[in-house]
Amino acid sequence: MKYLIILGDGMADEPIPSLGNKTPLQVANIPTIDKIASLGRCGILHTIPQGFEPGSEIANLAVLGYDVSRVFEGRGSLEAASMGINIKEGEMAMRCNLICVEDGKIKNHSAGHISTEEANELIQFLNRELGSETIKFYAGVSYRHLLIVKDGVKNILCTPPHNVPGEKVNNVMVKAQNDEAKITADTLNKLILRSQELLQNHPINLTRIAEGKDPANCIWPWSPGYRPRMETVLETFNFRNGAVISAVDLIKGIGTYAGLKPIVVEGATGRHDTNYEGKAQAAIEALKENDFVFLHIEASDEAGHEGNAELKVKTIEYLENRIVKPIFDEIQQWEEPVSIAILPDHPTSCLTKTHTSDPVPFIILRPGKEADKVSEYNEYSVKEGGYGQLYGVEFMNALTDTGFFKASYRKMKQMWKDWTD
Repeated sequence: MKYLIILGDGMADEPIPSLGNKTPLQVANIPTIDKIASLGRCGILHTIPQGFEPGSEIANLAVLGYDVSRVFEGRGSLEAASMGINIKEGEMAMRCNLICVEDGKIKNHSAGHISTEEANELIQFLNRELGSETIKFYAGVSYRHLLIVKDGVKNILCTPPHNVPGEKVNNVMVKAQNDEAKITADTLNKLILRSQELLQNHPINLTRIAEGKDPANCIWPWSPGYRPRMETVLETFNFRNGAVISAVDLIKGIGTYAGLKPIVVEGATGRHDTNYEGKAQAAIEALKENDFVFLHIEASDEAGHEGNAELKVKTIEYLENRIVKPIFDEIQQWEEPVSIAILPDHPTSCLTKTHTSDPVPFIILRPGKEADKVSEYNEYSVKEGGYGQLYGVEFMNALTDTGFFKASYRKMKQMWKDWTD
């Protein structure tokens, strides 16, 4: 048996007036996904325990079977792994966005989805101006970058920029949680303010403004942590090998720590214009060689953050037509059975342009497993599914149909309930 997870990041949503008070999943034309739902079993999955922000880092770790309260060490440390950066003892890693600030407020978390080439030049510039023996910037993809702080203390409160569009910068600066972290918080806030002074007149930004684009005129560090200690998914679920396919450093980093081989797809952008066909073919080829494949598509999440419900519907239909259908058509011809799961990691609301902690709808189609009565896939139909409600680590146990799942269901549910109380 082989296993494939197709994860549409942020695909779930809430009813939207412009869509007739339906969700994008309810409006989208997804016949193959609906067929898979009718052949498989469905349910609702809680991916965000109490006390954690509803971020992709938390949700994807939970989907892959990790106890996030035990293994999570910040988003930056996970992304560092995908970038080949070894976090040393005494170093703190942070995700570092290039963002757009307008009239003292966060306009967007992505600097208008700045190109990787432009962003790399700005990060190199910031390294020359702000870098030191204790501060180091590493360039990533588009607006997503990395900041390493030597002797940094992670007991700080940092606001994810995608959660606060329109908020005044001064209201969401870094805050120390204890006296030990005050120096770290002060250092980061000085970097934020100094970056605005340095970036506002950089030639890259002057050109972007002249072209009617948002400038990348501020850095935004968040999600601090040290090097995580994680067992691999291969060890936990007895897979011989596995692969991860994503355009996003965070997901590739999680996959790296999980023991999955990152597969790079040319033209994969993390947006609605990503190379869907290339990712689908990469997943098919990876399944031929691996027991487990984790295929991640970011596009719906970005549409949600933009508040663009119509685009979000299109991204879901792209997932249907250009990812799910060709993969499903192909594996139906194979002699070796493949279990398929389809789900988002968290909802991303088009109304608030932010992630939410609501549970997400999922499908598991396991050959030989009796189907339930669900015939279409959306946030509401799956509530009648055979899996009911699952909590975090239970999902992978359900996908692999291990005895551990049956024996530990109540224990896992109580554990998650303890976190959320």
